[in-house]
Amino acid sequence: MKIDGIDKIIIKTLTKDARTPVLSIAREVGISGAAIHQRLKKLEKSKLIEGYKMILNPKSLGYTTTAFVGIFINATSETSVIVKKIKNIPEVVESHFTTGNYPIFIKILCKSNDHLLDILQNNIQTIKGISRTETLISLNQQIKRQISI
Repeated sequence: MKIDGIDKIIIKTLTKDARTPVLSIAREVGISGAAIHQRLKKLEKSKLIEGYKMILNPKSLGYTTTAFVGIFINATSETSVIVKKIKNIPEVVESHFTTGNYPIFIKILCKSNDHLLDILQNNIQTIKGISRTETLISLNQQIKRQISI
């Protein structure tokens, strides 16, 4: 997908604040609001833009513990069944199929270390096919950004 300078301005502006009015962007680049809408539709259709979303602050909701869990499994043939079960755990916010030691690597948000322990012992480690887990607790997130153009 080829993007020009106007597309880059649109993307950078909306990446900073997805609520920026289209007419504001149109004024900045010197084209009509309709032209901005057309370009956005083109970028969405090309799948460069996956969507727009509101981002909640987990800490404001009481989720103060972030953990990453490497999951060891008995057989790779069980991966899709295990991931389906993990998907039903609301505290799991990301899941990745990876190379290396852990075939599955997940990110969990919890309200406390006790809550994390409960999720690990009663929700994750009880899933058939999981042999063991390794947990890393995040002390602080220093970088949080999207890929830039």
